[in-house]
Amino acid sequence: MRTLTKTDEEMMVSTLVTSDIDSTGVALVTLNRPEKLNTMTGDLLEQAHKVFSALAENPAVKVVILTGAGRGFCAGGDLAEGPGGAVTGSLRGASAAARLRGYMETAELLHSMSAVTISAINGACAGAGLSWACATDLRFAADRARFNAAFRGAGLSGDFGGTWTLPRIIGIGRAREKYLLSEPFDAQEALRIGLVSKVWPAEQLLERVRAVAEDLAASAPVALRLMKQNLVESEYVGFERALDNEAVRHSRCAETQDAAEAARAFLEKRPAVFVGE
Repeated sequence: MRTLTKTDEEMMVSTLVTSDIDSTGVALVTLNRPEKLNTMTGDLLEQAHKVFSALAENPAVKVVILTGAGRGFCAGGDLAEGPGGAVTGSLRGASAAARLRGYMETAELLHSMSAVTISAINGACAGAGLSWACATDLRFAADRARFNAAFRGAGLSGDFGGTWTLPRIIGIGRAREKYLLSEPFDAQEALRIGLVSKVWPAEQLLERVRAVAEDLAASAPVALRLMKQNLVESEYVGFERALDNEAVRHSRCAETQDAAEAARAFLEKRPAVFVGE
């Protein structure tokens, strides 16, 4: 897949997913199925995979915001299209698992791409939609947002990585509670348990999240990218390996022009102006 650049159209549009990249390197991805609370279909997942992949390959993108159109973030799979939604269709067994696993690469991309990823949870966030939110680096919610793992009630065990990411965010005990009891909870509960970092009025959510994203995008790019790489790898490497990685990457950052600029700015009591190297 070719990499998007600033010479491409600023807005990459598909029927169900849009991606708008601004001049600061912040990309806003909007799920666009508002009449169905942005529930997942095969078409939506295919388009999301293309959009997420293109953003992951674009070095100009520093931060990705994921949100939903209308009153929902993403309410999971569209069960009106059959058991498990339209994800596996008429496939069964290994073929169904293979198709689902391909769609689940969207969660991998959100979790592991070098850009910082943020969920702006504007409304209903359930099932695989909650899994997508948990795959991002940061989560912010509107005061009207509602959450539910929801899989048990649908006769499903869970997908898109939520059983792996949620325990790492809120702890094993609370994650088991959310999955096994499958009780809905509101934005204030999400804040209390550490699932989201902030709760804002719905009409302010996107503006507030954009401000966070622009602040991140103004960081030294090499340091931001390597910081995220350290955090991603910390989930599966031991402490000794983590120390090795930190030493190499921290030293790499210390040799950049941006690190020198940060030191000068600190001494001169002014904001740093980073150039990307």
